[in-house]
Amino acid sequence: MKATTTLFAATCAVLMTGASAHAASSDAWGKFQTDVSKACVKAAKGLIEKGKTVVDPFGSEHYGLAVVTGKAVGAKVTISTICVYDKQKKTAEIGGEIAADKLSVKP
Repeated sequence: MKATTTLFAATCAVLMTGASAHAASSDAWGKFQTDVSKACVKAAKGLIEKGKTVVDPFGSEHYGLAVVTGKAVGAKVTISTICVYDKQKKTAEIGGEIAADKLSVKP
């Protein structure tokens, strides 16, 4: 019986954690998405000129996620890169260059 009660309590805790993440206001999520977009465009500046982003609306538990697309710096081709935004540190990192025929977004 004790194991069942413990399992039930743990399940409720997990469900409540997920519910609280989605219970945030739409204004808060909008600000989060703007923050991710700005940080990712800035992080991609050396790789992409005037980058445009598509942001995962909520990200993962610890990270904001986005794809940045635009003209490659010093070239006439369109490229993309994947960006990860640390929600706690409020910093962004990008991956490598991905050719437009492999990954392309239309924000």
